[in-house]
Amino acid sequence: MPHLRSRQQHLLSVVVPVYNEEDVIGDFLHALHAASQSWGMPTEILVINDASRDTTLARLKALRQDIPIKILSFSRNFGKECALTAGLEYCQGDVALLIDADFQHPLDVVPQFIEAWEEGYDMVYGVRQSRGDEKPIKRWLTHTFYRLFNKITPIDIPKNAGDFRLLDKKVVTALNQLPERARYMKGLYAWVGFQSKGIYFTVQPRAAGQSSWNFFRLIELALTGITAFSDLPLRVWSIVGAIISLFAFVYGSFIVIKTLVAGADFPGFATLIVAIMFLGGIQLLSVGILGEYISRIFNEVKQRPTYIISEQIGFDKSEDL
Repeated sequence: MPHLRSRQQHLLSVVVPVYNEEDVIGDFLHALHAASQSWGMPTEILVINDASRDTTLARLKALRQDIPIKILSFSRNFGKECALTAGLEYCQGDVALLIDADFQHPLDVVPQFIEAWEEGYDMVYGVRQSRGDEKPIKRWLTHTFYRLFNKITPIDIPKNAGDFRLLDKKVVTALNQLPERARYMKGLYAWVGFQSKGIYFTVQPRAAGQSSWNFFRLIELALTGITAFSDLPLRVWSIVGAIISLFAFVYGSFIVIKTLVAGADFPGFATLIVAIMFLGGIQLLSVGILGEYISRIFNEVKQRPTYIISEQIGFDKSEDL
């Protein structure tokens, strides 16, 4: 495919979300800055500090003496999805690269991203070749979630694709037009569409520290993704309720007929208790599912900002907010 774009004529914005990365942020940004010199296009580096509790912000400020980076610092921890959102809203480039600061996303794959973008692809995403570094239960849960998600939503998320990706300006503009507060970025990437291409890469070991994504945060993110892109759970429980009601009507009719024919008897107390507990559990479960959607509506109608910036450094009109 012939090249449709020229990298020399476009600005690349590198968006780097960070949270408690004091042990690795200096090495990573120096490596990123050095690698960007060989990419053949002017580059800006935008670091979003998600209210790190360690010395990450202080080290970022000190690094500005050696590397021309821009810094956005949140007033509190809003999460990676919000950090990526802020980076896309503040970046000035014609194309944006999203990359983590822990060295798990290899810098030597970026030139392949840029080449695919030059060929005309609007979105180029990294696809991890293996999840062998993860525990079997996590691999199974991840596989099950994406398989379920792709079946019950009108969009398809590429398997083993994450936030490591290159986005053309038109994709960034489309993402910035989406107003929802509960952000599930992998779903939003797929929802906006555009011509996309996946490039395989090998996930590198973390250079330092541990992932802040624990089991409960991953479950919360999964619930956000499902409720943000599908109303099937609500419809399923409407069908379940209808089926249970039908069985209850049939069973009730049987009891009435049996009583009229054979008379009333005392046995059946255990059956009654089991039926009450079963129906009560179904009702609570359905109310819980309904509550998930209502909570999303509640958060959306308040229209609170997705994030709040306490400091922005290195911009043309830099000021502390």
